[in-house]
Amino acid sequence: MSNIQATLTFGELLFRISPELEQQNAGFFVGGAELNVASALGLWGQAVSYCTVLPDNILTRQVLAKLKEIGINTDAIILSGDRIGAYYLTQGADVKNQGVIYDRAHSAFSQLKPGMIDWENVLQNVDWFHWSAITPALSQNHADVCMEALAYAKSKGITTSVDLNYRSKLWNYGVEPIDVIPGLVRHCDVVMGNMWAVEKMLGISVDSTVSCENQNEDAVYLKAGEDSAIKLKQQFPNCKAVAYTYRFSMHENTLRYFSSLHADQYYSSSVYTSNKIVDRVGTGDAFMAGLIVGLKNKTLYSDTLKLATASAFSKFFVLGDCNTTPLKNIQQLVYENS
Repeated sequence: MSNIQATLTFGELLFRISPELEQQNAGFFVGGAELNVASALGLWGQAVSYCTVLPDNILTRQVLAKLKEIGINTDAIILSGDRIGAYYLTQGADVKNQGVIYDRAHSAFSQLKPGMIDWENVLQNVDWFHWSAITPALSQNHADVCMEALAYAKSKGITTSVDLNYRSKLWNYGVEPIDVIPGLVRHCDVVMGNMWAVEKMLGISVDSTVSCENQNEDAVYLKAGEDSAIKLKQQFPNCKAVAYTYRFSMHENTLRYFSSLHADQYYSSSVYTSNKIVDRVGTGDAFMAGLIVGLKNKTLYSDTLKLATASAFSKFFVLGDCNTTPLKNIQQLVYENS
C-alpha cells in the first residue's frame, strides 16, 4: 500500500441475482454492504481499500480487476476457500424484507476465523475503518474477527464507523444482536443506521407510538431520532457522531427520504421524494460513503449530512448494488435541494 491514508472497508463480497422469470432472465450484480461503500469512495477519487475473503479462481480475478478499475486497493483481500457467496432478490425489492434469499453457506468468507487476517499489515496507512453489523451476524468467528480489527484500530487511533444494518435471516447461531453488537460498537467513533435497528441491536428503546410505517409527522421521527442518538452517545461515550436515515414507502415505487446527524448538535436534512425508483439496494451504503467523505474532510456537519443524504437518494436511480453516481452530480443534487 502507498503512504496515502486510506479508508478500509471490511465485509463479504456477494453476487446478487435478480430473476425476472416471465422474461426468463436475471440481473447479475456484484455487491455487499462494505464493498458498496468502497465502490462509491473509489468512484469519487478517494483513497480506499477493501478487505474480504475470495476463492483463488478465474472469477475472482475478474472481480479484482473490476475493483481495481474503479479505484479500490485490493491488497488486503485474502485468497482462500472455494466459492463466492450470493443472494437472490426479485428486481425492485428490498434486502430488508422477506423476499431476499441468501446463498452464503460454505462461501470463502464464511470460513473466516480469528487470526486469519494480519490486521497490523492490513490497517497500515489506514485512517478510517468501516464495517457493518452484517458481518458479526454470520457467526461467532466473524464477531470475533470484527473485535480483532476494532481493538487494533482503536489502539492505533484509527477512526472506526459502523452501519447497524439488521438482517433477521442472518442471525442463526444461537445469539441475539444485543448479545454481540454493543461490545463491538463500544470501539466505534461513528454509528449509522436507523433508530429501530438501534433498538434491536443496542437496546435503546424507541417510543412505541413512533411507527416505521409512515404514520407520523416528520418532526415526530426527528425528535425520536434525537432522543435515541443522545442515549446512544451516553451509553457509548467513544461515539462522536450518530447518523440516522428515514425512508418510507408511500405506495409502490414512491418514497420519502431524509436523515439526521447528531454530533456536537442536531442536524436534519431536506426531504427527498420520488415516484420513479429504480433500485432500493445499497442506499444506506451510499449514505455511509458520503458521511465518510464529509467527516474525513472535516466538512461542516450540516454540509456533510447534505452530501450523505443526496448520495443515498441518488442511488435509488442506479440499477445494481453500488452507487455509480459521479460526485459532481451528487453535489448538484445538494445545490438543487438546499
